[in-house]
Amino acid sequence: MPIEGLVHRVGDHVDTDVIIPGRYLTLRDRAQLGPHCLEGLDPGFAARVGPGDVLVAGRNFGSGSSREHAILALQGAGIAAVVAASVARIFFRNAINLALPVMVCPEAAAALREGEAVELDPVSGRIAQGGREWQAAALAGEVAAILAAGGLVPHLRGALAAGR
Repeated sequence: MPIEGLVHRVGDHVDTDVIIPGRYLTLRDRAQLGPHCLEGLDPGFAARVGPGDVLVAGRNFGSGSSREHAILALQGAGIAAVVAASVARIFFRNAINLALPVMVCPEAAAALREGEAVELDPVSGRIAQGGREWQAAALAGEVAAILAAGGLVPHLRGALAAGR
């Protein structure tokens, strides 16, 4: 499942309250949450993001509450994947459960250039931009199966239907 999109950067310690402010937690629809994604940090963020783009973050991305709304807002804005120096564990798990690949690679997170195209292969861990390449941990095995199915719920439905 290769991903190609433009890079949009944020810094360190962007928590879930910054990704989607608490006043929007009554919403559950990606399309309604997307326009408010990161609005407190960068009011024009959602308007600049195109479908399939990639968010590049610094350290401790997605810390704070365990709200799934943060992932839904990123997806609703058009973000197809996240590359970060480090992520909060609960954010990573929620992202995989909702089929948003998160690749942890401090070197790539520091080097990827804003507004330029990036190529990602979450299954192999490959990240490439402008002739440079980095290697993140591969999202393989059960994680890859969950992502390929469109999230944890569709993955489990498929497994139950197959009698596994």
